[in-house]
Amino acid sequence: MDELVEKISICIERGKINKSSSYPASMKGEEGADEISHKALEQGVKPDVILQACNDGMLKIGERFSRNEVFVPELLMSANAMKAVMVHLKPYFQLGSVKAKGKFILGTVSGDLHDIGKNLVSMVVEGNGWEVIDLGVDVKIPKFIQAIKDNPGCAVGLSALLTTTMINMTKTVQEIKSQFPDTKIIVGGAPVSPEAANKMGADSYSDDPQGAVTFLNQTLVS
Repeated sequence: MDELVEKISICIERGKINKSSSYPASMKGEEGADEISHKALEQGVKPDVILQACNDGMLKIGERFSRNEVFVPELLMSANAMKAVMVHLKPYFQLGSVKAKGKFILGTVSGDLHDIGKNLVSMVVEGNGWEVIDLGVDVKIPKFIQAIKDNPGCAVGLSALLTTTMINMTKTVQEIKSQFPDTKIIVGGAPVSPEAANKMGADSYSDDPQGAVTFLNQTLVS
């Protein structure tokens, strides 16, 4: 069983989705995350153990991405491998036998339609065991506020690519903090910096998905 768990983690890190997937070339023809997770469940491996193996794999690829050792395509393949496992684990989430670490509300701020960075953050955070509530792009302040009301105890991630929408990010942070002062907020995007994040009142800043995972794990996981 330990061997199956280790194989799942490796498949996630390497982005090996299933046997028919030709990526990565060194694992061509081998079983992937899909088949191995199914086999593990059949052999009695607990769903939360499989989820932890996935988390470990996503953590490793996320750290490599942060060090520029891999790039967006590799990160996407790992996320897709994670999704293959989640298909098998979803029934256990619904039964409550597997629980997410917490909830993370994510959105690109009002006036900004860019979502590539946001989507990467969403996939990596979800792959590390968090429930992601993705509000999409051009998200107005009331939509963030309502989502926070609907998900008490959540954290919030704000994304922006355009310099012109930085003012909207600032307004969003300030409004969230005025209504929910204990809600943790992390911001990111091309025009954002640690100094800007601090000035607008956000709790943290990250320029890559793994930074968001680290923030959540350090802030919300007891």
